[in-house]
Amino acid sequence: MKKYLFTCLVFVGASSAIAQTFGTVNASQVSGTSGNSASISYLLGDVNSQKEKRKEKESDIQGSAYTSDAFMPGKLYYKDDFESDVFYRYNAYMEEIEIKSSNTPTSPVSALRRDKNINLRSVDGRLFSFKTFIDNSGLTQNGYLTLLSDGKYKFYKRVDVKYTEGQKAQNSFVKAIPPRFSQFTEYYLEVPENNRIDELVISNRKLLKLLPADQRDTVKSYLKENKIKLKDEADVIQVLNWLEQQ
Repeated sequence: MKKYLFTCLVFVGASSAIAQTFGTVNASQVSGTSGNSASISYLLGDVNSQKEKRKEKESDIQGSAYTSDAFMPGKLYYKDDFESDVFYRYNAYMEEIEIKSSNTPTSPVSALRRDKNINLRSVDGRLFSFKTFIDNSGLTQNGYLTLLSDGKYKFYKRVDVKYTEGQKAQNSFVKAIPPRFSQFTEYYLEVPENNRIDELVISNRKLLKLLPADQRDTVKSYLKENKIKLKDEADVIQVLNWLEQQ
């Protein structure tokens, strides 16, 4: 690995004592690196603290900031180079991947740097990486995308989590509303000719709009002849796989 990478060494700091509840790890878990974590320390950064984002501790939050509360096995790459086997979970609210070298309760937890050269491959072969993309409102954003279809046209999924403050009961006839995390799924399409990644609201019309002009009639005819009405990610992958063969 190039020498400049090793200047990026960052030690993991302690997080807030309330972090585990809100979607980050407890301070006792992030005291440092161990095992194979030391060999990949130039890829790591601090686990974000939520302390400055809230006024008081809330223990009754519904839902989760994580796509999975459990740590799952994965393989960490820098560009195409394999770096380490790790265990990870994704904090979608903070757009942050937390990792540790062993799946034990006392194993120190670190966070991956937001670096577009870092890739994480799950046990089912899905590739997870940090990207720049354009949402449906035309806004440029940065975040983690999961690659669903890897061909000329790359198809991604993004899981986003939003936090909603709770509301106290105004009177005895109205129930209090607890704070909650709500999870949303978005899809994105990378078209080489466009040189960008755009949000795809799954429908025939939206897919055709994102494709190059010289491909639209071909795909439109295919959809019509096969009576395909795009409803989910499997439908989109089917069409993209067909298009790759043309």
